[in-house]
Amino acid sequence: MKKSVLIIFGLLALVFFANKANAQYYFYNDSYYETPLTFELGVSNGIMNCLTDVGGRAGLGKPFLKDLNMGVSQYNAGVYFSATFKDAVALRVEGTWGNIKAYDSILNNVQSSTNGRYERNLNFQSKISEISLITEFHPLYMFVNWEYRDQDPPRFSPYFIAGVGFFTFNPQTKNRDGKLVDLQPLSTEGQGFRSYPDRLPYKLSQINYPLGLGFRYELSDAFNIRAEVIHRTTTTDYLDDISTRYIDPTLFASEGGLTGNQLRDALDLYMNNRHNPGGSTGEFRKTSGGIRGNPRDNDAYFTFNFKIGYVFGRQAR
Repeated sequence: MKKSVLIIFGLLALVFFANKANAQYYFYNDSYYETPLTFELGVSNGIMNCLTDVGGRAGLGKPFLKDLNMGVSQYNAGVYFSATFKDAVALRVEGTWGNIKAYDSILNNVQSSTNGRYERNLNFQSKISEISLITEFHPLYMFVNWEYRDQDPPRFSPYFIAGVGFFTFNPQTKNRDGKLVDLQPLSTEGQGFRSYPDRLPYKLSQINYPLGLGFRYELSDAFNIRAEVIHRTTTTDYLDDISTRYIDPTLFASEGGLTGNQLRDALDLYMNNRHNPGGSTGEFRKTSGGIRGNPRDNDAYFTFNFKIGYVFGRQAR
């Protein structure tokens, strides 16, 4: 047993020193050797936007970016820590905080094309808090061994991003008094009602799957700057509290147990009496069973960020 442990330890030590010696073959600059593993600690900021059932662009609703309205982009910020192997593959942990919102009234100039989406007149806003584990793949370093070339490796590196994340959200809207109210407790589509056994209450904590592109540029041996766009597919269709069809409004009291201000807010949201721009028309009529959203596609959100990171872990010469 002890002999096996010693052999394994010896092999690991041999690999470690071989990698170290190999890394020292390439001088990063006059001050540092290029080590196999470097680390980066950084911050980011940019914009956050969403793809949900609300708002969008002209027409009845299009898939993916065709329905994206950049006019509702919100601010986001984050921090990250990454470990990079030979500049080719990186694993990072990142926290991101931001806001999303959308509203049907943004379709005012194209209302005749929306078949009732504009008249539906729904809106929402939500804070997003996310923690994610992301892998970066840098093809210029994955498929080229710069140690054995007579030229320096590029300072500029495009890369692909894939990962998994955990996020929280809380869709809200303003009631007739101008006060923000949480939408999930109102069960606006009959979630948890006996009459709709297939509509379960949705959770405000969900999983997402980040996928995107980035560009890294080495300012110096100590600092990188980046630009990234990351799209997040989510496991929920309720970022905006909208997914399927309208319910019988009498059930808010009889099955939802709503009373007082909550009942008033739920009925207001159902009938949209706050500032209805044109009544119920097209496919989105506010009647029991009428279309409220599209349950076939889950909601998504994305970020476009600039980052700056401090790089450490290289060996001084």
